[in-house]
Amino acid sequence: MRILIIGGGNMGSVYAESFLKSHIVEPSKLMILEKSPQKAEALRERKLGSVFLRPEECLPHSDLVVLAVKPQDTGELFRQIGDMTDTSQVVLSIMAGVKMRTIADALKVDKIVRAMPNLPAKVGRGMTVFTAAEAVTRIELAMVQNLINTTGKSLYVQEESMLDAATAISGSGPAYVWYFMDALVEAAQNMGFNKSEAELLVSQTFLGAIQLYQASDLDLTEWIQRVCSRGGTTEAALADMDAHRVRALLCSGADAALKRAKELGDGKAS
Repeated sequence: MRILIIGGGNMGSVYAESFLKSHIVEPSKLMILEKSPQKAEALRERKLGSVFLRPEECLPHSDLVVLAVKPQDTGELFRQIGDMTDTSQVVLSIMAGVKMRTIADALKVDKIVRAMPNLPAKVGRGMTVFTAAEAVTRIELAMVQNLINTTGKSLYVQEESMLDAATAISGSGPAYVWYFMDALVEAAQNMGFNKSEAELLVSQTFLGAIQLYQASDLDLTEWIQRVCSRGGTTEAALADMDAHRVRALLCSGADAALKRAKELGDGKAS
């Protein structure tokens, strides 16, 4: 299987590194198309497969095409490669907001997988939600999922509309976590810890809590109850958060992200 990644930016290079590091793809079977000569040279120095500047040199020789360019660059890309794609090729798009129908119309392809990864893919801890067009076979879908899983974990959804929800939760989610962590770091500093001490306290607390949750069969409510003794400090903190509607505000923020994801998918950039 010959793989072409179009776009050697953040996610494109992450995918290339992950594919090679997992040994699921041989370097001789991996290609990257990058329009910037400077970026292309940097990719060559990192030995991430074969790097090309012109699509005609690589696109006709690929079995799987990964679209990893910014959504605003799709118009130029589609005009450039629209006459070079083949109906036998599988197209994996990680472009936010660009629908499968748009890709199918522009590239005249049927086998499309659309995925929504997130930034922790950079360290192999990503969460990717993906869906596929009917023309994609089970074998092809399994092949694509194996590739996606080199960056972390994945979840298949039947309806493409669920990718907007994934964008709001797992796509934007790391920022929510860091936002919450940043607030606790500020609180710790206000209590007398210096910045490095506060960051250690908060980061290790989040890491430990997540690993403990993942290692058990208890749900989140049960774990909260285990920490929250009657009349204790945790109960006081959670009661104050509930009084200020923190949970409702977090849900509202996620809903705002979902609304914006739908707008971007409908081409409403402003």
